[in-house]
Amino acid sequence: MGKIKGFFSNVMSEMRKTSWPKSKELTKYTVVVISTVVIMALFFVLADLGISSLFRWYLDL
Repeated sequence: MGKIKGFFSNVMSEMRKTSWPKSKELTKYTVVVISTVVIMALFFVLADLGISSLFRWYLDL
């Protein structure tokens, strides 16, 4: 039981040393992540549609 208490004590000590982002930074990072995910999703949708149409065209020959 002493090891568990020591572990959580060490965790709390390290968490106090952590530099947390401010609200403005967090908002900025969130916008960057969401926009990157949307752009990548659109890219893969378009790539998938293009490859699918190429396969359909090839199979129709």
